[in-house]
Amino acid sequence: MRITTRHAVRTVQILCVTVTAALVATGCGRSEDSGTGKDAPAEIAAGKAKGTVVMWSMGDPDEDLKALAKKFEQENPDATVKITAIPWSAAHDKLTTAVAGGNTPDMSVVGTTWMAEMAAMNAFQATPASIKSSDFYPGQWDTTKYKDTSYGVPFIADTQAIYYRTDITTKAGIKGALAGDRAGYLKDLEAIQATAGKENPKLLHASGLVMGFNSWIFWVPMVWQQGGDIYDAKTGKFTFDSPEVAKALEYYASVPRKGLAPTDRSDNVQGFRDGLIAVYQEGAWAGGSFHKDAPELDGKWKTMPVPYSEQPSGFAGGSDLAVFKEAKNPDAAWKFAQFLTEPANLAAYSKATGSLPPAPQAWTEGKLTEDENMKAFAEQLKVSKAPPAITTWQQIADAIDSELEKLILGKATVAEVQKTLQSKATSIGTGR
Repeated sequence: MRITTRHAVRTVQILCVTVTAALVATGCGRSEDSGTGKDAPAEIAAGKAKGTVVMWSMGDPDEDLKALAKKFEQENPDATVKITAIPWSAAHDKLTTAVAGGNTPDMSVVGTTWMAEMAAMNAFQATPASIKSSDFYPGQWDTTKYKDTSYGVPFIADTQAIYYRTDITTKAGIKGALAGDRAGYLKDLEAIQATAGKENPKLLHASGLVMGFNSWIFWVPMVWQQGGDIYDAKTGKFTFDSPEVAKALEYYASVPRKGLAPTDRSDNVQGFRDGLIAVYQEGAWAGGSFHKDAPELDGKWKTMPVPYSEQPSGFAGGSDLAVFKEAKNPDAAWKFAQFLTEPANLAAYSKATGSLPPAPQAWTEGKLTEDENMKAFAEQLKVSKAPPAITTWQQIADAIDSELEKLILGKATVAEVQKTLQSKATSIGTGR
């Protein structure tokens, strides 16, 4: 498996959610025909696909995707698929420029946090009714939606689980996984920290921490776990001033304030490999990276679902497949999207790349949970949620990152962070 490459692709994909949504924020582009969220679903005609499908993929050239395209061509002899790889670092601007200029490919892989923005630009066709939401994890399907209409199909899922070094945690008296509830998990971290410099001489901190950039991915699910949210879609209002948000902020800050996590931008992956931290939260790519780049750790680490307070929850991200309004061959494009997301093909792609499939049946067909460390990700996908489908989301996320950093560094209190976020989010608004 090309885990190192996939790691880079996934990392850049997450990094790219910070690209400014310039066309939406400034009102440029196709504002005269912006998406309403009430588009009629596209239709997939009977019979085999015909003609050329032009597709953009993201990241490095994806030979595994091309292999599936060859299989599609064999099953549809009159169809040809042309795939062009676009670096994640350039993808957002290239996509929005193509949409604004009416010069898009037929279809593309699209980062999930870009879907609402581009749907608001009237970029995509609504998902055909023949593609069923029930075939996918609910959180992953929600990444395709804008104003209650789906504009794509989940292709690559992304969520996090807890990695822990068993050779370190056992010295703290922890048998098996850490506690699954937040209170118990915190006590386990304290027990691990107590072994630093003693039973575990290399250990600096029990836990890793993502501070600043993209920390919202790890904190927002804590609000969901409390039974709350940061945005009420029914009223269109932000809810950063809620008790659930306060509790999530208190917990998030408690870990570094107790000395259980560093308060700098440490490399969690390297720290975990070196035994400087015992526990941290990350996506599935990290496990493949350890197998490939740190085989000496094999048998010394495991995964577990993310601990929770009132109810389990997690972040649902990744990539979707979307067909453009300006597609020259939309029928064949939708047929290819449907083909790619058939369970057997999703399972094959997952095994080849190390990515997570967004459909439960693909996990079954691929027998993916036979790998013990994949089970935690399967559990997380069942309860993961998509962030709010609003076009200003990245601006809101940036504000969260900034305020979380202030909280961790002791430059702001929980109440101050709540007040600031409520004020900033309300000022930013929800966009189109």
